[in-house]
Amino acid sequence: MNKIEKIKESINLLSDRLSDNPGIGMVLGSGLSESLTPLLNEVEEVSWDEIPHFPEPTVEGHEGKYLCGTLHDKEVLIQQGRIHWYEGLPWDDVIYPVRVQKYFGIEKLIMTNAAGGINEAFTPGDLCVINDHINFSGDNPLRGPNSEVFGPRFPDLSHAYDEKLQEIATKAADNLDINLQQGVYAMTSGPSYETPAEINALRTLGADLVGMSTVPEVITANHSNMEVLAISCVTNKAAGMQDKLTHEEVLEVTEKTNQKLGNLIGEIVKKI
Repeated sequence: MNKIEKIKESINLLSDRLSDNPGIGMVLGSGLSESLTPLLNEVEEVSWDEIPHFPEPTVEGHEGKYLCGTLHDKEVLIQQGRIHWYEGLPWDDVIYPVRVQKYFGIEKLIMTNAAGGINEAFTPGDLCVINDHINFSGDNPLRGPNSEVFGPRFPDLSHAYDEKLQEIATKAADNLDINLQQGVYAMTSGPSYETPAEINALRTLGADLVGMSTVPEVITANHSNMEVLAISCVTNKAAGMQDKLTHEEVLEVTEKTNQKLGNLIGEIVKKI
């Protein structure tokens, strides 16, 4: 069975289970899955283990399900959790949920993640709009044969993060009196956290944030001509800037930040 046939089977299940026809999709990262739940109305839920061909997340804080509902009178599809490359699955599995969102009708994709702050002006709990990225993973999710059904062989990433959506996010943050940072996100392969020397190298290259996700999905979304907005929750200072890094700390900070992030995304959706 080829990729398109698998996606069609996944979408058939979603179409049977979800009555809405959302145009805005979301991907919520580590510990951030509950940021929007209190704001949703008319919620329908599908677990990934019910959907044909879907991978299963293995990382704490990534539930692996879709929620469909209305957010400020707009229909949205929320992906709770994601697959990371370090989990050992092939790229096709890592980017599969984004492909499904595209073929389910999603044109605008709002993504969130937990990230370490490289920029010394960032503090844990800050929210930051990503305006560009550095792929430090050493690989690309589009490597291999290309299907023109998905997109061109050589997609342009000059505007990987949609400028209009960034402007909307900035205005939404101003309305809510949220100090919204902006910066460049660097992706490393993980699962080990970076060394202080690697963080110094990334800082020299111009990175403000570092994490182990998002970039493959952004590349995939751009390949399929989706408009992307990405927001990081700064959960810690990067290696060498504090004593020790733990995933428990990441989840603790995201839990405290969920309400602020949910309010911000809600305000963004209002303005889209």
